[in-house]
Amino acid sequence: MKEKKTKTLIRALRGERLKSPPIWLMRQAGRYLPEYRAVRARAGGFLDLCYTPDFATEVTLQPIRRYGFDAAIIFSDILVIPHGLGQAVWFEEGEGPKLEALAGPGDLAKLSPAAVEDKLAPVYAAIRATRAALPEETALIGFCGAPFTLASYMIEGGSSRDFFKIKQWAYGHPDSFRKLIDLLVEACVDHLDRQAEAGCDAVQIFDSWAGVLPEEQLFRWSVQPMHAIAKGLKARRPDLPIIVFPRGVGPAALMYRRLQEFDALSIDTAIGAHWAAEQLQPHITVQGNLDPAMLVTGGEAMVHETRRILGKLANGRHIFNLGHGIVPQTPPDNVARLVETVRDWSSR
Repeated sequence: MKEKKTKTLIRALRGERLKSPPIWLMRQAGRYLPEYRAVRARAGGFLDLCYTPDFATEVTLQPIRRYGFDAAIIFSDILVIPHGLGQAVWFEEGEGPKLEALAGPGDLAKLSPAAVEDKLAPVYAAIRATRAALPEETALIGFCGAPFTLASYMIEGGSSRDFFKIKQWAYGHPDSFRKLIDLLVEACVDHLDRQAEAGCDAVQIFDSWAGVLPEEQLFRWSVQPMHAIAKGLKARRPDLPIIVFPRGVGPAALMYRRLQEFDALSIDTAIGAHWAAEQLQPHITVQGNLDPAMLVTGGEAMVHETRRILGKLANGRHIFNLGHGIVPQTPPDNVARLVETVRDWSSR
């Protein structure tokens, strides 16, 4: 019987140094692809797309068929957890997510984990279908939002410019804010565990708004809750690799690097590749970090910047990705050239 080869992404997450790094891109299934837009039009609302397994499976597979990435990331949204907990969530075209905001500590009673598993069952069904359809060598990534980022949407009622409401709550009512964070930690552990059970090979935790916190609060409300998720998940699945993406934290990324339950640290464009190679790579796999705007630009500028990043990071533990998600105006041909550039690195 032929022995199964370990997927390239998983090898990188376990600390192997590879001739050329695996590549996948955040938001690789998205509006920049015409085939995605066609399915999106059929699905109706955005949450309908997330919660209809056939649609979610199809859009997850589209970038794999087109580009042959080393990993697929299941098509879903971080806000399925607040939705599962009983909060009203909807998406308005051109405006993004909207939530019925939590007005204060008294609103915590409106949230319940009792129905989360049933509400999110379509996500796990999509994972099972995707895993069955993926090439054997392609890893499948599950994900969730980090507690602070989820709480920011839940309290602000959507995206925010100043995060004043969540900061007021966290600073002024730390005990009740801790209750919300703890509830979200448990929901995240359960959600990631179920994604792994359904067929995900690795998971990523997105803390998109971590960078708005001062350093002391960052440790309390970003690092510690993400660490609690990782510890809870590793207690159930010791071999499941965990990637964390605390966006906007700069040199405070060192706080995440030190925690052994994290297998990889995804970095944004504010962190230099040279600094990451010196300060992060000896301790943890680094994922990143091409500017999404450079992917839109394309051409020789993109190739040069890609090779510069590879020159700094590819000799260590590295997964090639962007510093944030692909934007809708990205030309699909630029993505193909990026994949070719990364894959050709080993022959240089």
